[in-house]
Formats: sequence, C-alpha cells, structure tokens
Amino acid sequence: MKGMFRILVGALAGLLMAGAAQAQEPEVTLTVQHFLSPKSAAHTDLIMPWARRVEEESHGRIQVKVFPSMSLGGSPPELYRQVRDGTADIVWTLIGYTPGVFPRTEVFELPNVHRGDALATNMAIYDNFDMIKDDFKDVKPLLVHVHAGNLLHMRETKVTGPADVRGLKLRTPSRTGAWMIEAWGAEPVGMPVPALPQALSKGTVDGALVPFEIVPPLKLQQLTRYSIEGAGGRRFGTSVFLFAMNKQRYESLPPDLQKVIDDNSGRGLARRMGKVWNEVEEPGRKLQEASGGEVLQLSPEATQQFVDLDEQVTDRWIRNADGQGIDGAALVKAAKASIAKYSQ
Repeated sequence: MKGMFRILVGALAGLLMAGAAQAQEPEVTLTVQHFLSPKSAAHTDLIMPWARRVEEESHGRIQVKVFPSMSLGGSPPELYRQVRDGTADIVWTLIGYTPGVFPRTEVFELPNVHRGDALATNMAIYDNFDMIKDDFKDVKPLLVHVHAGNLLHMRETKVTGPADVRGLKLRTPSRTGAWMIEAWGAEPVGMPVPALPQALSKGTVDGALVPFEIVPPLKLQQLTRYSIEGAGGRRFGTSVFLFAMNKQRYESLPPDLQKVIDDNSGRGLARRMGKVWNEVEEPGRKLQEASGGEVLQLSPEATQQFVDLDEQVTDRWIRNADGQGIDGAALVKAAKASIAKYSQ
C-alpha cells in the first residue's frame, strides 16, 4: 500500500509540475507600452483587462507584459514609431503626438465634430473606418477611440467667453487643438500630458485642454481653480487614441492566436470603451469640486461664440486635407452624420 501511495503521489506531482511548466512557458510574450500611470483609466480599464482577456482566451499561450509610464523606454511622442518598428509589440498612444501621420482620423478631434460623447464618436469612427483606414496601413489597429472631450482647466482665470482666454498660454494635445486655441486668440503650448502638472505649477501654461478623466492621476484639482465646459456639456474637441500592434508581430502569430487578438479588437471594444470613457469623467469632476475648485458651464451665448470661432478650425482642416488629396469636406460630413445618429 505504501508503495502504491508513493507511486500515486509521484504521478500527481509530475502532473502538477508539467502543468506548472506549461503555464509558465507561453508560446508568445507581447509587450505593451503606454505613457500614463498605472492609476490611469487607460491602464486599469482598457489595457490590463484587455491583457487578461487575451491571456485567458489563449489558454495561457499568450503572455502580455504591460509597461506604464514609458517604463520600457523612450518618450510619449516616440510610441507610434516604437510599435511601427517593433521596439514594442503593442502601444497605446495619442495620434496628436505624431502630427501629420493620421491626416484622416484627425477629423474626429475637431471641436465642431465631436459633441462630448465618447461612445457616439467611437461608433462613428468605426462606421467610417474605410474612409480613414489608410492612416493605419503600417500597423495593426486594435482600437481607435476618443475620450469624452476636452474642458478648459484654468489655474487662475475664470473663463466666461473667448475674450477671457486671449493672450493666455494653453496646453494642447494636438495640432487641431493648437489651431482651435489660435482661433480663440490664445497661444497654444504643445506637450505630452505627463508634463502638464509641472507646467501648471510653474506657470508655464495658464490652462490646459484635458478631460476630467485625467484629473485624478495627475492631481490637477490641486493645480487648477476652474474647469470650464460649454452649455449642455459641450466639449472643446477631443483626442483620438490608438491602441495598435506591430503588423509583422501580429502576422507572425498562428491563425488561432490571431483570432484571439481579433476577437478583442475593433468595434466591440470601441463600444465598451466608449461607455467606460464617459463614466470615468465623474470622479475627476467630483475631485475638482471637493478641492474647492469650480466647475462652470458657459452660457449658450458664450458657447456659440466659441462654436463660431471653431468653424475656422474645421475650414483650416478641410483645406489641409484637400492639399493632401483627401476629401476633407466629405470626411467632416460623414463624421458629423454618424455622431448625430449615435447621439439621439
């Protein structure tokens, strides 16, 4: 009996060791890099859940290692190049960090295109993906999405209309944001969002275009007194984000593992993340209010003044697109129609 017991124990131990070895030796290890902290919504609500789903649905054959805060190396503007060239297998980045690389997709950032609903604009992106797909020919796009939209977060200035921002320095996330700030008569200052807290504390900028979502991880409630949005929650444009995989890395996977990636990409993920990005605004709003700061909505009249100025941005963008052989007016019309459909 003792001999049989030892044989059974040995066999069980062998099975456990074999299973552990199999679990510890994935066929593929994917690296994911992004520029925000581990406390950000991008990390906790998008990238980490995505990584765990891919690992689970591949039955451990894919391992995903996530590197927040650029811990794999480089700076935020280098992220697109890193994924294109294979330095990182996957990145999450802002298309505005590489101006001119995504000339079609920029349409969804325009202040008079995006209305302030991340879900509506995400769905519009995928309704019209054939019109922008050439922007992503060098990578495998997993998700193209927006946040709920930019507010004006101001250090000291209470903004009640465009006249209040004239001559001020405002942080912008993109060139379309810079054009908008110029149309207001202010001075755009481009910088990756991780640099914003220091810029606000030193007075390098008077305010910034960011959503409420970014307030908690950057503690912007400690650095700003006012957060301003338009009437009815209208935002000052938005930012488009890209979650992308190196094309050659994706193509090197066996078909069944490509399917795992595909099943966790695209339109379904965009719908889920549109809801998430709408919901993550509220904690930042509450932090600003709890800190003693003010969250202000402009009057309809003041909002319309900004809207009128922002039409200059749309016109400028269309001219720029036309100069590259892109039908800018058609893109604007299609984007607005789709967003209107999902906003009802």
